[in-house]
Amino acid sequence: MAALSMVSLPLASSLSIVSKGVNQSLLLPSNLSFPNSSSSKQVGLTIRCVRVGGVEIPNNKRVEFSLQYIHGIGRSRARQILCDLSVENKVTKDLSDEELISLRDEVSKYMIEGDLKRFNRLAIERLKEIRCYRGIRHEMGLPCRGQRTKNNCRTLKGKKVAVAGKKKAPR
Repeated sequence: MAALSMVSLPLASSLSIVSKGVNQSLLLPSNLSFPNSSSSKQVGLTIRCVRVGGVEIPNNKRVEFSLQYIHGIGRSRARQILCDLSVENKVTKDLSDEELISLRDEVSKYMIEGDLKRFNRLAIERLKEIRCYRGIRHEMGLPCRGQRTKNNCRTLKGKKVAVAGKKKAPR
């Protein structure tokens, strides 16, 4: 067995252990030793985070589902990207560097993340500016695609607000 080299650290002089009323600071060694990590090779997990399109995608899922973590890429577009690259749908951490580079290049062709969010926000701002029906509905926080609003659409309208002074008529 090879001898491990030790790293020695001095202990603080104020460090003492008191047990059963007896001061045992005299029993403490003046130095504390740890094995030197540089001399022994440690084999451990290598976790490599894959960044595609400015988003860290999960390593433990297949590429088709990992790509869906990017805003603007759904199931059909993820499949289209894999078909265009002719890449096998394997676990993300098993991709080679060349496949990752080609995947990043292919994803960069699409409007994703910040650009897509900015495009949608500007489109809604334009609708509000020209005061069309959809723009007015966006301003009022109501659904703009023809849904009924008597009973539902709580997501847009917010919590129910009680109307003061409204009582049921006695029967």
